[in-house]
Amino acid sequence: MSESTAAIAPSTLDWRAPSKADHPARNAALRSYDAVIRKDKAAWLANFADDGWIEDPVGPSIFDPEGNGHHGADGRAHFWDITIGTMSRFVFEIHDSFVSGDECANTGVIHTTSANGWTASTAGVFVYKVNDEGKILSLRAYWEMDRVVASAKGPS
Repeated sequence: MSESTAAIAPSTLDWRAPSKADHPARNAALRSYDAVIRKDKAAWLANFADDGWIEDPVGPSIFDPEGNGHHGADGRAHFWDITIGTMSRFVFEIHDSFVSGDECANTGVIHTTSANGWTASTAGVFVYKVNDEGKILSLRAYWEMDRVVASAKGPS
């Protein structure tokens, strides 16, 4: 284990929203954060409906050049592998959480640390829509890559 990897603190959820009241979509978001914090890919994938998809960020990006989202079990697993799976640490700093119908929109910042000690912060709005079983039908994240890049810092 490298010196920078050994110094990386555990992942956490920093819930600052005024409400954490029970709601199927909010519960799905919390399960998602928990699985990421634990680096549990299987639990994270199991949180999605069979026909669920991910747009993170919404629109074309380096993760999804066509902007069509990551669909199906293979698409969702690939998303994990190219994003979540490449990070050593996550801090989900949730400032607010709004539920309505079968959706939850959380605002906040996701702080990430890579295996080699680089950090970045992703401020955004993270929207979860669930089905009747509480499984995620869509995860849509609104954030801007130029802001993330501007926040990036190399290992100290």
